[in-house]
Amino acid sequence: MKNFHKITLPLILVFLIIHPARSFYGLERETGPAGKGVEGDRDIVRGIEYLYNWEFDKAEKLFRGIMREKPMDPAGYFYYSMISWSRMAAGFWTSEIVREYEERIDQTIYAAKQIIEKGNADSFTYFYLGGALGFKGRFQLMEQKWFSSYLMANEAIKALKRCLAMDPDNRDVLLGLGIYDYYMARFSGVLKFLTYVFLHRGNREAGLRKLHLAADEAVFSSLEAKSVLLYIYLFMESDFRKARPLAEELAERFRNCPRHAYLQGLTYIRLGMIPEYRKVLNTLYETGRKKGSETEVSIWENWGRYLEVSYHIFYNSYHEARSLLNEILAKRDSENNPYMIAWPLLKMGMIHDLEGRRGKALEYYDRVLWMENGAGAQFLAQRFIEEPPQKGEPLLGL
Repeated sequence: MKNFHKITLPLILVFLIIHPARSFYGLERETGPAGKGVEGDRDIVRGIEYLYNWEFDKAEKLFRGIMREKPMDPAGYFYYSMISWSRMAAGFWTSEIVREYEERIDQTIYAAKQIIEKGNADSFTYFYLGGALGFKGRFQLMEQKWFSSYLMANEAIKALKRCLAMDPDNRDVLLGLGIYDYYMARFSGVLKFLTYVFLHRGNREAGLRKLHLAADEAVFSSLEAKSVLLYIYLFMESDFRKARPLAEELAERFRNCPRHAYLQGLTYIRLGMIPEYRKVLNTLYETGRKKGSETEVSIWENWGRYLEVSYHIFYNSYHEARSLLNEILAKRDSENNPYMIAWPLLKMGMIHDLEGRRGKALEYYDRVLWMENGAGAQFLAQRFIEEPPQKGEPLLGL
């Protein structure tokens, strides 16, 4: 990943890239506000459940079937691309999966625009077009293509607004619109300049209101709105009390994914709820011991150690944190759990920075940048090369 050298990434962009969202733009199609869906819609919802549980093979099979049944429907293509995105969020950030993701996003855009050109578009055609354009724009942000990424985002929001105009009772579309409002307000530097150029400066409060409305009232994107809000409150707003019910709900619902348990435990750490944190920690280790394969045992145990690392970092016990990171790296598994290679290396760099050893910290950040698979940690490594982390800041918990 050496091409990430000398790139200055705004903090907000770091968050957008590493947030493991499955879909920013809804979970359903062909459904009115009363929630009356068809069988194909239930399949999509089930596929989204697979993605939240990191059951990617099941999702792959399901969404391929949907595309075969409805080859001109952008919904199947969109969620098919979300499989690739979810794999990257889980740490499988290889050049092959990145390329696969981009190809699948382009397929979605093409399918939606074909329907529009033929005059057969409904509100959800624009719904999925907006989602795909938004995700493509995020990749252009990664490439520092500021102007083209903003144009893409502008086109995406127009599609979402067209969806809302066609279906004013659609609460699901508020997810994408809320995210757009919130992050436009939080942009800085060159991105801030572009918001002035295009006369859309964003509104933090309005964005949060829309996201909460989607979380509370959306029929199909409620779950993703809660996931987005959890990351905002944990890592952007430092409002841990608001993060708590969101973290607890997701961890309880998706028990096959250790990441949700990790975020629940991290929330308890930030709230000083140490007995509750230790209970989550025990759950991670106990779940691992019950798994049927050594690979699964190792994955869950390493997430447990990783949660302990965050506890020790926030409580300034750096020696203990470093020892646990060494245990994680001693059991590295690039094939099945690449997340637990790049991110522990990043944490090593963080600890050296917190202890005042800037030179040593930079060595670890550089190692992450030059990895063949940086698992998403390369973006935060670049941020810390530009500006070292400070004690207590939320990003130490990522």
